Formats: sequence, C-alpha cells, structure tokens
Amino acid sequence: MEQKEKILIVDDQYGIRVLLCEIFKKDGYQVFEAANGVLALEAIHKENPSLVLLDMKIPGMDGLEILKKLKETHPHIKVIMMTAYGELNLINEALESGAEAHFSKPFDIDDVRMVIHNSLKNKE
Repeated sequence: MEQKEKILIVDDQYGIRVLLCEIFKKDGYQVFEAANGVLALEAIHKENPSLVLLDMKIPGMDGLEILKKLKETHPHIKVIMMTAYGELNLINEALESGAEAHFSKPFDIDDVRMVIHNSLKNKE
C-alpha cells in the first residue's frame, strides 16, 4: 500500500489546527499538529513530514525562525506559510528562506488544499 504523505500543521490557534487536521485527514494525508515552535521542531524530527503548514505569528519562536531551523536540518521538507494580512515583508523573507507559498488568513480552504496537493505531487 502506498505510504500516506505526512503533513504537519503548526499554529497556535487550536481551532485552525483542528479544522485543517480534519480536512487533510479526509483528503487521505497523515496529519500531525503542533502549537508552538519547540513542538513543531520535535514533530519534524520524529515524523519527517513531507510538508509543513506553518503559521507566521506564533508566540515564542515565530514562523520565520521555525522555517529557518527546519530548512537547516530538513531542506527537503516543503513549507507553506500562513500569515495575517499585511505581512508582506515577512512573506518575502519566508519565500527567500525556502517557503513554497503562503496564504493570508482567513484563507479559502479549497485554495489551501489545491496548493498542498500540487506541492506534494511535484516532489523533486
């Protein structure tokens, strides 16, 4: 049987994690979640996900910091950032640091699903 792709969802907002987990599980992915940077990095080392959906604004270690640490140790993992509106400078820095794409919250869940599906389909 084909191995399920693993997705890690990193967001400090519980509701968003639950929503995204439900949707991606229904889409057939194996889904993990983390509420902060420390837990996210632990989950990355333990589970080695194919893709990380990463919120930009997380208390403690922010999304950019998590992205940079992740890319140092796991450069093959695809990262898609989630941001609040108006964080263009952060988005540009994230894209330069290796993020694939970004979404502004509130996002259209079908757009997110499509980008994740396409991103995982186009593995190097």
